[in-house]
Amino acid sequence: MSPRSKIIVAAVLFSTGGAAIKFCGFGAWQLAAFRATIAMTTILIVLPEARRGWSWRTLVVGVVYAATTLLYVQANKHTTAASAIFLQATSPLFILLLAPLLLGEHATRRDLWQMGIMGVGLGLFFLGHDQPQTTAPNPALGNVLASVCAVTWAFTVIGYRWLVARGSSVAAAAVAGNLTAATVALIMAQPLVTGRPVDWAVVVFLGVCQLGIPYLFLARAVAQVRAIEVALFLLIEPVLNPIWAWLVHGETPGVATLAGGALILSATALRTVVETRARGKRVEAPTC
Repeated sequence: MSPRSKIIVAAVLFSTGGAAIKFCGFGAWQLAAFRATIAMTTILIVLPEARRGWSWRTLVVGVVYAATTLLYVQANKHTTAASAIFLQATSPLFILLLAPLLLGEHATRRDLWQMGIMGVGLGLFFLGHDQPQTTAPNPALGNVLASVCAVTWAFTVIGYRWLVARGSSVAAAAVAGNLTAATVALIMAQPLVTGRPVDWAVVVFLGVCQLGIPYLFLARAVAQVRAIEVALFLLIEPVLNPIWAWLVHGETPGVATLAGGALILSATALRTVVETRARGKRVEAPTC
């Protein structure tokens, strides 16, 4: 698989998170604690590099990632899956602003036009207001949490590139982040509840399939793809995420939110086609 293909597969697996989180009967803190613990264990097993190469940089990036995963669970427990993931999808905007300062990576012309289309899509999102539903009891609070999550995820992606440039392990940072998230969430979740067997099954799915395995692909690919591209390809996740929530829970976001998602998907697909054709022309070009 090419690095970009791995990121796409990771995005598809990540996209199942909203529907699964809403299906689980555990509270947000308890779910986040168990999800992070299982994800940490999975990453330690499947990625040997996660068990070595730790440094203070690993811990710094881990803390930022921990904030991201905790905010993601909390947001999905309060607002619709579409709202949570589309707001988190604004992270490339922050990466576009921060990457030149923190990584020395400057946006290309293609990055800029794709960001423009994505901005229009997210603007449509803000025109609509989701009504409270059984699976989204407090959309306003959830939207605020998802917005903050976008900022922390931008710093996480930049942090991964920062680690790679200095020979540190992205997988180790993911383990550090999940360990931090599990510790904080476990403290906040007291007292714990027993839960149903299906709740535990969902937790295992979230930890292994929705979080652990995707990080295997992401860790293998992030070193070969620019930070802004990583974030842009991962925008496949916000398109599929509300679809799973609708199929499983009947959760229906507003028309403006769906229109914004369609624009984001179109921009990502068009960018993929343009990049593929450009690479093809470079390969076919005659050499001296």
